[in-house]
Amino acid sequence: MTDDPICPLCDRPIPPEAPQSLHHLVPKLRGGKGGPTVLLHQICHNEIHATLSETELARDHATIEALRAHPKLAKFIRWVAKRPPAFHARTPGPRRQRR
Repeated sequence: MTDDPICPLCDRPIPPEAPQSLHHLVPKLRGGKGGPTVLLHQICHNEIHATLSETELARDHATIEALRAHPKLAKFIRWVAKRPPAFHARTPGPRRQRR
């Protein structure tokens, strides 16, 4: 049994050695400074920001449920769920530009 936190995006444990970061559910630049955050695997966090702009995150994807429902993120979640908990790889492509 592990006491590691669980990534709310992919439902895998986040072991101490895994790259990880806090995600602001509403981006700081869109009014989320001081708002709720969630601990994610770094690969999950990177995928969110590679997929959605800050505006899209603030407007339509400010909950874990909304993020998980996004078609591209749902496909990523199915893929990463098969990887070990500490798995990390570079997210392909550039980060989305701010709007």
